[in-house]
Amino acid sequence: MPSPWRNVSLHYVALGDSTTVGVGDPMNGSSTTDLSGAGARPGEGWRGWASLLADSLASTHRVTFSNYATSGATVPVVATEQLPSTGDGPVDLASLIVGVNDTLRSTFDAGRIREHLNLCAEQLTARGALLLTVRFHDHGQVFGLPRWLRRPLWHRIEQVNVAFDDLHARFGGIRLDMADYPEVYRRDFWSVDRLHPGERGHRKLARAFADELAARGLRIDVRPELDCAYRPPSKWANAAWLVREGVPWVGRRANDLLPWAARMALTQSLPSAEGMRLRPKKREELPPVLRT
Repeated sequence: MPSPWRNVSLHYVALGDSTTVGVGDPMNGSSTTDLSGAGARPGEGWRGWASLLADSLASTHRVTFSNYATSGATVPVVATEQLPSTGDGPVDLASLIVGVNDTLRSTFDAGRIREHLNLCAEQLTARGALLLTVRFHDHGQVFGLPRWLRRPLWHRIEQVNVAFDDLHARFGGIRLDMADYPEVYRRDFWSVDRLHPGERGHRKLARAFADELAARGLRIDVRPELDCAYRPPSKWANAAWLVREGVPWVGRRANDLLPWAARMALTQSLPSAEGMRLRPKKREELPPVLRT
């Protein structure tokens, strides 16, 4: 068992994008519909899973929690901007959840994603950190995208997943496979935008990591509650978000993703439905393009 588990103090740093910022889980149950997260910083109107986990750890330990996540962050941003901000001192826990924003950009580069993730993992584990990561689910299914667009998006997500597979094999830590949780495909797991977890989703993430940490011998007296403290957004809030944020967001992302998706659909032989299973477990089961 790692020596930090025998200490009463824990240093936990969180790196990532708007999900780790906490977007989708407003503090005090605010009815805000602006879930774009533009410019959002941790604690500025948002709570989120990382903060919930830190509060839970603080039920037993003296916790130093620093959240460096930024909304809209890509993997290179985490490696070049967030990671240096963590300093060079010892770290006990480090969450590294990022990559979805990369899949929605025309600049998507699987090789660069792998390089930057490995840089983060190397530096954090060298400082003593246990890594907390995830394997992403099929976001296209949650969004309700048409098959011609869902398939190329999943193709990119799986390339990010393979990078995290390699990271986990090399550096260990705790990794949640989101496709193992059926509630991920339920509407009440998500905020109004279906991109960020809602309060229920954030609570589930925090609880799942706490359970895994406890299974590794870390004492946690009070684990994150699964029951929501606030009501989900109303139908009116859903409609307001669609007009104010949803349509403009789709327009911005369409400029990046749609042309590439259309080209892929027309020029590449897409895998069969059988080959598009959501969770290939072994590297050799993946199409060759995803092994690179």
